[in-house]
Amino acid sequence: MMGFRLFFLGATVVAILSIVMWMGVYLLHWPISITGISVFQWHAHEMIFGYAMAVIAGFLLTAARNWTGQETLAGAGLGWLFACWAVARLLMLAGTDFILYAGIADLTFMLVLNIAVARPIVKVRQKRQALVLLILGLLLVSNFTFYLGATGLLSQGAGWGVYGGLYLVLGIVLFMGNRVIPFFTKGGVDYPVEMKNRRWNDIASLILYPLFALTEIFFPQHSTGALLAAGLALSNSLRVIDWHSKGIWRKPLLWGLFVAFILINLGFALRALSPLMTISMFLPIHAFAVGGVGVITLCMMARVTLGHTGRSVHDSPAIAAPVLMAICLAAAVRVFMPLLDPAQYQLWIALSATLWIIGYVLFAGIFIPMLLKPRVDGKPG
Repeated sequence: MMGFRLFFLGATVVAILSIVMWMGVYLLHWPISITGISVFQWHAHEMIFGYAMAVIAGFLLTAARNWTGQETLAGAGLGWLFACWAVARLLMLAGTDFILYAGIADLTFMLVLNIAVARPIVKVRQKRQALVLLILGLLLVSNFTFYLGATGLLSQGAGWGVYGGLYLVLGIVLFMGNRVIPFFTKGGVDYPVEMKNRRWNDIASLILYPLFALTEIFFPQHSTGALLAAGLALSNSLRVIDWHSKGIWRKPLLWGLFVAFILINLGFALRALSPLMTISMFLPIHAFAVGGVGVITLCMMARVTLGHTGRSVHDSPAIAAPVLMAICLAAAVRVFMPLLDPAQYQLWIALSATLWIIGYVLFAGIFIPMLLKPRVDGKPG
């Protein structure tokens, strides 16, 4: 069994349960014991280190095997790794009463994941994956920092850990998107097409984005972050223009990737405008998180599941378009409606969360059976 099966299954379940819990706690005031961190940090942690990390784990355990030709974690070792992740999620869903045990399970999961992904890459000396390994290692550091803060050992640790995790996940989305979107587009449209990749723009992003992330983690709402965001909005908008081809709009798993990048650019634009307008810091953050990370991880889970269960990645199920539309609408409602009618803020959160849940329930109904069944072509995996 390959890593994507267990972790995409877990990610899908957590995507639904975590938002149901968040709606209950934030909107319906369900009683839950949360001390040492805010309810917002609790919610953010589980979406970043619960949901997004499961998608990253499933993707990298599968991709590292394809990149290197080496076997990655399987069998009992894979089951043990997944169990560590799942135990941490169950304990965190209950609040913070068992946060020490959740932290032990969570950090064990991330440490072993780092080793499992690094081992085949280091073995074949594949230097081009060095940035992936660096980001994965920094995600472990960010999660450790969060737990130091949550247990009272580092005063600002919870905030640093959550924002560090968000911007590292967004970083890996941008980095991998820069690799795969032109490749997927070229192979996915039904006609010859050339994709542009401007080297100067890639270099600019590699400089601007780490500076932006560090500024937002340690100096949130500083004007420097707005300037860097403006540069990133321009850089990534040019990238999307360079990659665009009209044939993508007939393929949900292609247009979803483009829409995700457009929503990320919206987040940069909102952050750039924040010193000039009254814009809540949570709006660009949710453009990044719901729109960027949420949409692109859904596309990647669908694509990897189709390809590695012996199905065609070019002929996605009919439900793929409504699923992606639901998550895109969830992002649009969460970001735009509070700007247009801030008096109904809680209503927009409830509507956005409902659309997210609908999207993932639809996704689960189609893709979980694929994850649970053998490959349709009879091959191992």
